[in-house]
Amino acid sequence: MPPSQRRSTMKVPPFFRRLFKFTSMDFETAVWEMINLIIAPKKVFRNIYYHVQTKNSYHRADPAFTYLLSLFFWLTGLAWGLAYADGFGRAVKISFAFVLFHLLGSSVIVSTLMYFSVGKVLGKRRQGLFGPPNGGEEELEFGYCFDVSIRAFTPIWVFLYVLQFLLMPLIAQDYWVSNFFGNTMFLLALSYYFIIIFLGFNALPFLSRTEVLLAPIPVLVILWVISLFTFDCATNLAPVLWCGVNLRKPV
Repeated sequence: MPPSQRRSTMKVPPFFRRLFKFTSMDFETAVWEMINLIIAPKKVFRNIYYHVQTKNSYHRADPAFTYLLSLFFWLTGLAWGLAYADGFGRAVKISFAFVLFHLLGSSVIVSTLMYFSVGKVLGKRRQGLFGPPNGGEEELEFGYCFDVSIRAFTPIWVFLYVLQFLLMPLIAQDYWVSNFFGNTMFLLALSYYFIIIFLGFNALPFLSRTEVLLAPIPVLVILWVISLFTFDCATNLAPVLWCGVNLRKPV
């Protein structure tokens, strides 16, 4: 194989080529997306029509959003660690665990599952992970699946990593009303997550029956009703607990 042809077959996806080109990243749009994912998530995915017209790909190769949300996860992880872990070093480890495992690891797993399951059940998936459509035929990109999954984590960060941290002294009390508010935050966060997943894939014109992606929400509502009398999400599923740290402070 000629060297030029070999280099073309080993072409690095644009997302990874721009990982360290901070001056070319659009952080202003990333902030706009983050805000609208909470107050008006439909607006975020309306823009993909303009993006595909110019880039011939639904995947956004700009890693600004991933960097920004990772920074916010790191800061909230540091706050959780300083509040509930022993020592600054342990707090730093927790903050990196929030980024690498909670955010990025979960997003990669979800995007992989979506790439194979959504592409197979609701439409076609492309052979390459990040490449543009070939022959004018639109197919699901792995990069776009990652775009959707990482953005769907925004409400989870707001409700379960920020608000839950701030309200922990209130919602971790041994009262039914505390259990109600704590469990409701989990319901809102996870429901919002699946709504954004739905909106992301529903914006693709070549997919059908995307309303199936909303199916987990009724299940979440049922589990929420049951949990109001049987399970306290705040004291049993707080993000810091997944890092092996106990809620050591009496609240």
